[in-house]
Amino acid sequence: MKIRVMIADDHSLVREGIKQLLEFDGSIEVISEASDGKECLEKLREEIPDVLLLDINMPGKNGLDVLSEIKEKRYNVRVLILTVHNEVEYLLKAVDMGVDGYILKDSKSAELKKAIQAVLSGENYIQASLIPALNNRLANRDIDKDKIESLTGRELEVLIKVANGMLNKEIATNLNISERTVKNHVSNIFKKIDVSDRTQAAVFAIKNNIIKLF
Repeated sequence: MKIRVMIADDHSLVREGIKQLLEFDGSIEVISEASDGKECLEKLREEIPDVLLLDINMPGKNGLDVLSEIKEKRYNVRVLILTVHNEVEYLLKAVDMGVDGYILKDSKSAELKKAIQAVLSGENYIQASLIPALNNRLANRDIDKDKIESLTGRELEVLIKVANGMLNKEIATNLNISERTVKNHVSNIFKKIDVSDRTQAAVFAIKNNIIKLF
């Protein structure tokens, strides 16, 4: 029986190329295609493939938005992200959301087919070149967890606002506290999470999902 695959990617040439590669030996059939996240979810309501090849960068709903909805609605489909993004934060976000596999678009067709077979059999498949960075990030996140837990509720609130680009005066007005109090909170936050400026604090917040990446 052929493996039934759906491709969600906003570039028609990419979809066409992937389809030709997958269907070449007759073991895989591309049953549907989507050019954006909204269309992908609409087609999933009509027919569930065995494996969904999902791009991250798509107009409207991006791939991670689609993955989130798939998990929320518990669609019985294996999701393999196929992307140009080799940054560990995208991978970590996808792994946290329960993705079945993550592979880069510069991989060879043999590895893509291997990844499809792996996720279909219930395994998780992460492209080998991405695993060291992921493991390193997960190890660092354990350290970051302790730092986050050291923050008080108010400090966490202030960190979120700092990470969203708000100045001390704006934070003070928003939280109805004095600017001096905000400065004290910011100073304590920097010490606890081991950063030296607001940009580093924002990066810390993004990496640890304190604020959303998208």
